[in-house]
Amino acid sequence: MAVSGALWAFFVAVHLFGNLKIFAGAEAFNGYSAWLRVAFYPLLPEESVLWALRVALVVGLVVHVGCAALLWARARRARGPHRARIRGARSVGAWLMPVTGIGVLAFLVIHLLDLTLGTQPIAASTYVHADAYANLVASFQRPWSATFYVAIMVLLSVHLAKGFTTMAADLGVMGRRWRAALVAVGGLLALAVLLGNGAIPILVQLGVIA
Repeated sequence: MAVSGALWAFFVAVHLFGNLKIFAGAEAFNGYSAWLRVAFYPLLPEESVLWALRVALVVGLVVHVGCAALLWARARRARGPHRARIRGARSVGAWLMPVTGIGVLAFLVIHLLDLTLGTQPIAASTYVHADAYANLVASFQRPWSATFYVAIMVLLSVHLAKGFTTMAADLGVMGRRWRAALVAVGGLLALAVLLGNGAIPILVQLGVIA
């Protein structure tokens, strides 16, 4: 659970870095998108790095969701039919992870249909496979798409922040300073994702990015 979560947290951080290139304009953003398809060519075949990343992420996602379901089932059996009701911060934390996780999982499917595959009617009607910048702008010019994306960034940020607190224990990090450092990294990444990714659809709606 922790290792697969760490893999996806790393991907989110790298993906955020790439998304921020949209502030440098269409050429920079499309250049980054094109580079992903030809990274390390001719040393490696075209799109090999991209497909290796996709396979690793899919495996990590399956493991993460599978472990989450397994842990939930084990915890439910361990508490028994007359389990005590958990209250306070522990209750909120236990409720947040599956709820935010399901929301992010649903977003992944919609996001792929929208900006990677261009599947109608999820994607904008003007979708062009080779123009990532135009596709992103066209998608976020639709109010429902922009609102949905911002809402999911809130859920993802909460999931990241909470996930890093449990990751420290799951990986056996016992030192107080190391645990505090992991929690701080998770909080900073969550804030960066919320502000960085969340700003894009808002600025598209305001006409700043067009």
